[in-house]
Amino acid sequence: MASGESGKKKKGTIKNIISVIGNEFRDIGTTLVRGDWKTKLSYLILGFGQIMRGKFLKGIAFLAVEAAFIVYMIKVGAAYLAKFGTLGTVETVKQGRKTVYGDNSFLILLFGLLTIVFIAFFILVWRMNIKDNAKDEAVLKAGKKLPTNGEDFKSLFDHNFDKTLLALPVLGIFVFTVLPILFMICVAFTNYDKNHQSPTNLFTWVGFENFKNLLSLGGSGFGTTFFSVLLWTLVWALFATFTTYFLGMAVAMLINKKGIRLKKLWRTILVLTIAVPQFVSLLYVSKLFANDGLINALLLRWGWIDKAIPFWTNPGLARVTIVVINIWIGIPYMMLIATGLLMNIPADLYESARIDGANGWQMFSHITLPYMLFVTGPYLLTQFTGNLNNFNVIYLLSGGGPQSMELAGNAGRTDLLITWLYKLTVNDTNYRMAAVIGIMVFIVTAIISLVVYNILPSVKDEEGFQ
Repeated sequence: MASGESGKKKKGTIKNIISVIGNEFRDIGTTLVRGDWKTKLSYLILGFGQIMRGKFLKGIAFLAVEAAFIVYMIKVGAAYLAKFGTLGTVETVKQGRKTVYGDNSFLILLFGLLTIVFIAFFILVWRMNIKDNAKDEAVLKAGKKLPTNGEDFKSLFDHNFDKTLLALPVLGIFVFTVLPILFMICVAFTNYDKNHQSPTNLFTWVGFENFKNLLSLGGSGFGTTFFSVLLWTLVWALFATFTTYFLGMAVAMLINKKGIRLKKLWRTILVLTIAVPQFVSLLYVSKLFANDGLINALLLRWGWIDKAIPFWTNPGLARVTIVVINIWIGIPYMMLIATGLLMNIPADLYESARIDGANGWQMFSHITLPYMLFVTGPYLLTQFTGNLNNFNVIYLLSGGGPQSMELAGNAGRTDLLITWLYKLTVNDTNYRMAAVIGIMVFIVTAIISLVVYNILPSVKDEEGFQ
């Protein structure tokens, strides 16, 4: 029944998308047929209709976008877009002492992608220009006056101020976040690695070959390594999230308990862990647990062990050590959050529970824990997804080691997907596989986030906890 409803929703979504696209094309055609000559010329010369109707501010803005688009396409875009399908065919070669430069696959991919985005942006502006012309024409036909240039300018700081305010942040997000993601996705479909470094060695499109390699379990494929690292990444995120969550909550409850003295002192001691930069503390702890570190030296001196404990060279022990050290790092954060929340739980609930004969565990499981999970559900999800990409703890403690000949791509037994991606990029310059892993990290994180978010009590029933 549920699967049938899900299928109907998907079909409904697809139909809605097709309907919206159809309505847009229909509206473009209707405006072209019924519009006056000013509107029709605006299909070719952006802003022409606005300028002819006296709206110079908007008209010049639209015209400037078209002029910039034409100049860019003539001088830069067209040349790179023409080679985008092959990513270049002419290599750079040396003829004696002279270097004859050819194509550069990296620049072709970058500027080709930028050109495609610019074309999409121009189409959007072109559509906005047509809508604005149709709107102005309808206003004039109704016998009303169009807003003056001054009114249009003032609107940017009045009822359109939200668009003005968001313009720069949206542009920044697009340039520094969206474009790099799109570039990474494109790299995943190429053979860009240490053997294909432009401009001397061009790289090209290889389709889904890299994805097949990542999921291939036999031969020299990355499949065995990928699933091994993925499993450890999920196990790590689960333990790292819930150990710090419940132990942090327990510490907060213990400190807040009546009769505990020097509460501020205990909180201060725990908060000092946060005050020290992770970069310093984690590197220091890593050295403490090394084979020749202070921990092993003391245990050997006291005669408690006969040989050094392989904290970082034994795979299982290394993983356990990382989880335990992460508890030390994560408890203070959760303790601070839990302290504030515990103080907000109505004391009447506990008093009523005591009168009804409830013991400490019953009060915790029926009052404290449901309240904490309800309020901190989104935080818990954020922590889990953050731990999936927790580069600092893994890389600074173990460097992803110990290394194993059984794993491909220079991966170690404690590597997460994110640290393995880093090694492939920096150490092996295997950009194509790193890009594929980056996409897989996004897919895994997105699926888990969406599924868990939709089952959180605070999302499903915002008024549920009273």
